[in-house]
Amino acid sequence: MKITGIEALKFGVEDRQKAADFLADFGLTQVPSDIDGADLYSTLNQSRIYLFDADDARLPAAFEPGSTLREVVWGLSDAADLDILADRLSGCAGFVRAADSLGCRDTNGMSLTFRLSRVQPVELKVAPINQHGDIRRVDEASPVYERGEPIGVGHVVFFTPDLAATQAFYRDRLGFHLSDCYEGKGAFMRCAAEGHHHDIFLLHVPGKPAGLNHVAFTVRDIHEVIGAGMAMNRKGWSTFLGPGRHPISSAYFWYVNSPLGGAFEYYTNDDYLTSAWQPRTMEHKLELFTEWAVEGGLDGHTRRQLKQGD
Repeated sequence: MKITGIEALKFGVEDRQKAADFLADFGLTQVPSDIDGADLYSTLNQSRIYLFDADDARLPAAFEPGSTLREVVWGLSDAADLDILADRLSGCAGFVRAADSLGCRDTNGMSLTFRLSRVQPVELKVAPINQHGDIRRVDEASPVYERGEPIGVGHVVFFTPDLAATQAFYRDRLGFHLSDCYEGKGAFMRCAAEGHHHDIFLLHVPGKPAGLNHVAFTVRDIHEVIGAGMAMNRKGWSTFLGPGRHPISSAYFWYVNSPLGGAFEYYTNDDYLTSAWQPRTMEHKLELFTEWAVEGGLDGHTRRQLKQGD
């Protein structure tokens, strides 16, 4: 059985127009929705973001108040995987089986759906980088991006009050692999033995209940991370943190506060792992979260750091 990654996210929001404006500015494309009464936005690889009213009765129960993520749809590589997964999940809360999908709730209260993968491969021109002893870009300038254009949904991050139980669910029921962990504080997990550093990160903060921390989207390169983040600042969306770099995954990032709940992240250049990788257990500390980062973002007009509170 192989889970391929995140296919779709369904949000229940309190201000549909503000959420729609955010997604459009973030670089997603609105497309005709296959669900009545829901707005649908797409990434380049056809990953889907749905917007529902927060009180829409068709949505699963929220695991936190306010605008937030209500359902994660995961892809499967083969239709036969539905039968394998059904055996693993049949005793879980909220388990339901349909002809072409199945669903349940994880131990953190998030609703999950599994179906045959529908995302599409994307071919993009990405300018190479020049490093000492490895010159790959010749007679060509690196690009400058005026906005972001997310390729796909890379990962989700949840607060969890019971890290051990939630991590065990994804490991034992879904076959996720541990990539790295903060001792007693967090688990970075990928959905296949070979793949990018994490598809989900589970974060435990003492006293903090279950909730959404952020949703992350892949982009081409660090130049797009910076161009996209500055574009969001120009449009009036505030930066949570970025640009910066995570040493634990090697990724460059920029987080923007989101009216859908939590934050939305642009990122690129994360580690790619195989079964040969040995998970690292580390102390949870600031230096492992960010090697460097700019608080408040960079103003898109002056190209300088925004002062906190501006």
